[in-house]
Amino acid sequence: MPFSDLPLPQVRHYTSTVPEPDDFDDFWAATLSETRSHELAPVFSPVVTGLTTVDVYDVVFQGWAGQPVRAWFLVPAGAEAPLPCVVQYQGYGGGRGLPHQWLYWPSAGYALLVMDTRGQGSGWSLGDTPDPEGSGPAHPGYMTRGIGDPATYYYRRVFSDAVRAVETVRQHPLVDPAKVAVKGASQGGGITLAVAGLLPDVVAAMPDVPFLCDFPRSIRVTPKDPYTEIARYLKVHRAEVATVERTLSYFDGVAFARRAAAPALFSVGLMDEICLPSTVYGAYNAYAGAAKHMEEYEFNNHEGGDEAHLPVQLAWLKSWA
Repeated sequence: MPFSDLPLPQVRHYTSTVPEPDDFDDFWAATLSETRSHELAPVFSPVVTGLTTVDVYDVVFQGWAGQPVRAWFLVPAGAEAPLPCVVQYQGYGGGRGLPHQWLYWPSAGYALLVMDTRGQGSGWSLGDTPDPEGSGPAHPGYMTRGIGDPATYYYRRVFSDAVRAVETVRQHPLVDPAKVAVKGASQGGGITLAVAGLLPDVVAAMPDVPFLCDFPRSIRVTPKDPYTEIARYLKVHRAEVATVERTLSYFDGVAFARRAAAPALFSVGLMDEICLPSTVYGAYNAYAGAAKHMEEYEFNNHEGGDEAHLPVQLAWLKSWA
């Protein structure tokens, strides 16, 4: 698709004016306190896969409200010394998939935890974690589930699960708890930013084409799903615009970026029509960590660097973990 966002010089210097609620930090402190009131209780069960270069574990830990969340944990076969670790979050509609889809990072000597996303995993990859919470009236998809109140919004549960995923892997004896990095693309990139803001001591963050950023601009300008789920919801719920925007202000990647401290490697597709480059740069320019870099893919859409970006991430991460 042709470049359709702001002119490139404006994109690179775009500063988001996303407002923050006065109680943003209190809301998330209370959310994580409530989540941590439940035992984490991680269970790592070895899985026979036929793979000879990696050892695989089926993981269950207790996330939001003590509800079970599934993950895969992969390490180089026979690993003994504490390893640096990458925690991977999934794009919209996807789940943890199958173990053999995740060989890159353990093949490079890292431990890898692949978190399932509650309620998703039937779009493009397999998921195994239900979302037992209910929702009021919502548009099909996940973007408007519980959107009438930040306390009930879907991503409150997802971001809480994501923090617990880091806390889970830090307990494993094969992982160096001081060297846990977080990464993901699209929705996974938005989750990565949330975790980097909520756990500033992660060693590095790698958000690719991050979703869930600069909601005020995204829901008005972006022409494609999933942001347009919110626009279609408000087309029907005409009187709820202020309520919805208040809820979203607690979950915006720009606000989390302002609180992040870890080194960060971002990536952007400059022809992306799903996560507009300006919104990605809005999060990047707000990112508080001093060591940050943006990798641009000029002629790519929402796939960004895709598989070609993995060696870039690996070379960059070796400086930090």
